[in-house]
Amino acid sequence: MTPEQIDAMFKRVFEEHHEGRIVLELLIQRFAKNACTVGGIDAILTTYKQAGAREVLDHVVNRINRANGVQADPNDQEE
Repeated sequence: MTPEQIDAMFKRVFEEHHEGRIVLELLIQRFAKNACTVGGIDAILTTYKQAGAREVLDHVVNRINRANGVQADPNDQEE
């Protein structure tokens, strides 16, 4: 599959399909958290863990955005 085909698939699944929109919203609610700022090293470790989960959400949203013609962030490292 080409990157454009993959982007279109992500759009269909997570934006155009009713249950896909619900799933994406639930994933965002669960995994899109702000950095921890209190708690020393434990806060840093929690922030790293949250950033890892957030990276998956960012990938999905970036694919949907590209399928909708939104310019990707120039710092984006995706294919």
